Amino acid sequence: MATQPWYQDGLRFGCRQCGRCCIGEPGYVWVNEDEITAMATRLGLNRGVFVANFVRNVGARKSLVELPDGDCIFFDREIKGCKVYEERPVQCRTWPFWDSNIDTANSWKKTAKFCPGCNKGELHPVEEIEDKCKQRKV
Repeated sequence: MATQPWYQDGLRFGCRQCGRCCIGEPGYVWVNEDEITAMATRLGLNRGVFVANFVRNVGARKSLVELPDGDCIFFDREIKGCKVYEERPVQCRTWPFWDSNIDTANSWKKTAKFCPGCNKGELHPVEEIEDKCKQRKV
């Protein structure tokens, strides 16, 4: 019999559009070829131009470039929003339901201290949470 995750009754999350997940310390926003094409189309750019300006190679993977302060290149601080929101990468679509954030109740509490949308808003069932984790691994 499989053990149930600690969040078997679901977790609440409602984005507050604070942008904290888009700004700050340097990191990676992993993108695949389909996501690159979708974002380029959203911005009305030729794919090659988009890649030259907004994508960097990290080993065999690709990531969006960041501003010098670590902010995502597509986060607009004035409107507290993403310039490619409708076509944002899976990594962004699945926040905060990442393995590292839901591994334990304590990791979720730590995430909630960072993200004001955690423990607020819509109740997301365990099946949805696990689906979002799987999406990141594809």
